[in-house]
Amino acid sequence: MANPITDTVHAFRASALLRMLPERPRLLALGEPTHGEETLLHLRNDLFRQLVEEGYRTIAIESDCLRGLAVDDHVTSGAGVLDEVVAQGISHGWGASAANRELVRWMRAHNEGLPASEQVRFAGFDGCPLEVTGATSPRQSLTALHGYVAARLDADLLPCTGETLDRLLGADAPWTEPAAVTDPARSVGQSAEAGRLRLIADDLAALLDAQAPRLAAAGPQEEKEEWERARLYARTATGVLRYHHWMADGSPARLDRLMGVRDELMARNLLALAERGPVFVHAHNGHLQREKSSMRMGGKRVEWWSAGALVDARLGAEYAFVATALGTIRHRGVDEPAPDTVEGLLYALPQDRCLVDAGRLAGVFGDALPAPRVSPWFGYAPLDPAHLAGGDGVVFVKDMVPA
Repeated sequence: MANPITDTVHAFRASALLRMLPERPRLLALGEPTHGEETLLHLRNDLFRQLVEEGYRTIAIESDCLRGLAVDDHVTSGAGVLDEVVAQGISHGWGASAANRELVRWMRAHNEGLPASEQVRFAGFDGCPLEVTGATSPRQSLTALHGYVAARLDADLLPCTGETLDRLLGADAPWTEPAAVTDPARSVGQSAEAGRLRLIADDLAALLDAQAPRLAAAGPQEEKEEWERARLYARTATGVLRYHHWMADGSPARLDRLMGVRDELMARNLLALAERGPVFVHAHNGHLQREKSSMRMGGKRVEWWSAGALVDARLGAEYAFVATALGTIRHRGVDEPAPDTVEGLLYALPQDRCLVDAGRLAGVFGDALPAPRVSPWFGYAPLDPAHLAGGDGVVFVKDMVPA
């Protein structure tokens, strides 16, 4: 019996993907259903190199937005040593990835001798860090923001002095207290000092916007870059303090709010990156899909709107999302998919990897959706057949190879 989805399948090429979309997106997002698989990261690298030929100049990955600045400095100017830059500039422990190292190495080599307007750029777009396993101190982002504004504007315009800011921040240990993850009472996020810091961060961010004609509209490109970084510090400072506020919340919606705050900051970072030109984005499917995301945490179902859903609400057709689906991850106990699942039908195809038109595939199934796949490993989230119509494409990779 012929596979009914054969006519929806294309070769995995950037040119084929862009032809499949109604218009060229400012933000083109490729999701992955699990983290840490080198096969998927090399696939991401291949696609980015092809997209550079199509006019894309920035790659944004699910990594610390502030630490990523060192990687961007390296690929654009050669600052730092490659191994150190990758190890320190890519968070979540993914600096050890050979594929991530190769991405940064290739970007630096590509940029050699090119003018700034033609160079490729690197960005992390995640918080720094904002995870349900812990959170960071707002010190780095807030002091950097204050320092930028203090160096350029009259002291009378600032909401506080640097000394006052340092006193309110206090030691970093209470901000990073691991026990606050499960015990809101251990969080300092709703202390009097934290409340005042939120107001200061908001005032500094507002001051940055109010002084934009002076800080951004005039001067050389270097000054505009510094203003953009100050905007990143402002987004991060306000986002981190908001995250800490909800870590101290004891209501049933606590985890939903924490996940939502993280993705809202992700979305703001992506929208800011899109202002400077087309961006290729890579992160977990759950952060990029248009549908509401969910997972089970602490014995309950947690729901939030993903960064992709938030960006899509702003950009519409200028945002495109391509999910990745997998056949096997045998080293994780994920064997061949059942034939009545989307992954099972794709696994029966001869290609090791392919690009699928998600809209046409959803049309083939109609109301008779395939069965959802169930993963025996918690770290892999199978494709939800009900979400097919909400995506622009699916990249299918038949088998994962251990690193």
